[in-house]
Amino acid sequence: MEERLFFIGLAMGAYTWISYRFRERKTLNTPLKAALWHALFCAMAAFSVTIVVVLSMETRSSFIPVGSGDLGSSELVPAFIMALAAAVVGLWRGRSEAAKPTRREYFLGEDSEWSETVFSAVILASVLMYFVIQAFKIPSGSMENTLLIGDHLFVNKFIYGLRVPFSGKRVLPLRPVERGDIVVFEFPDSDSRDLHCGAVQAGKDFIKRVIGIPGDRVQVSAGHVFLNGKELVDEPYAQYLDGPNRQPESVVATQLTPQQYQTLWQTHQLDHTLQEIERDYFGPVTVPPDSYFAMGDNRDRSCDSRYWGPVERRYLKGRAWFIYWPPSRMRLLKTPVVQ
Repeated sequence: MEERLFFIGLAMGAYTWISYRFRERKTLNTPLKAALWHALFCAMAAFSVTIVVVLSMETRSSFIPVGSGDLGSSELVPAFIMALAAAVVGLWRGRSEAAKPTRREYFLGEDSEWSETVFSAVILASVLMYFVIQAFKIPSGSMENTLLIGDHLFVNKFIYGLRVPFSGKRVLPLRPVERGDIVVFEFPDSDSRDLHCGAVQAGKDFIKRVIGIPGDRVQVSAGHVFLNGKELVDEPYAQYLDGPNRQPESVVATQLTPQQYQTLWQTHQLDHTLQEIERDYFGPVTVPPDSYFAMGDNRDRSCDSRYWGPVERRYLKGRAWFIYWPPSRMRLLKTPVVQ
């Protein structure tokens, strides 16, 4: 959403700057010109508000499904419809009021003030969301009981370094990603044609716990997680809903060489080959450089790195920091020791 807000702010800033130039030069000196310029402002405002509202509604149905990337038809179609309707209303209002120079100057100045206010507020909000802190809502139970459905939390977006826009790189990190960190990241496979866990995940934001860092060797056997050859026996955050009932190991997996298995997993193709049967028997794999192995705390109900591969560093957005709603759940999210 921060990218959307940034470009909305730029558009409003451009409108403000051009409006001031027009008013200085008295370019909008006829009712028709003034009405058309007012109609443009109404269309821009309606388009922007609709984009934000639709994206917010989608966000509540699944964890920030379109945090960045190209605008989808679910956003564009209603946004264009609302923009067209607002433009018609703005044109009608402009034609009815612009005949009087004093009224024309008044509502054009009002448009400029509003666009300037939106420009300042939206640019500030987008910068804060992109570099500093952002609010998220949990829509699923994959991180239970650490994070529950409906929890609202803040994510620290600068702890791993400031994101360089459009590059995937980070600078000035406060500390590296550690095992046990709960991280928010964009789904690491950007191919919108690929299905993972039964659906297209490209562009969505996920929240999981880091189990393995670069160089770690991770394996799951009968539901038990092994890190660098040792079973993780102290995982107070982990939840297993199916008890002793474990899925069988994939026959296809046993026919793959370790190198084939590693390559398929590292390229986000393992679940396609194994038909997504690797929840309880997985690996071993080695976490590649600048990547992480992420799992949900609700181990039997989580679509995570066992299915779709490693989380490359460039997809990280930040570390879950603080639950602020509901009040009964308000608390800091601490990083336990995973070793």
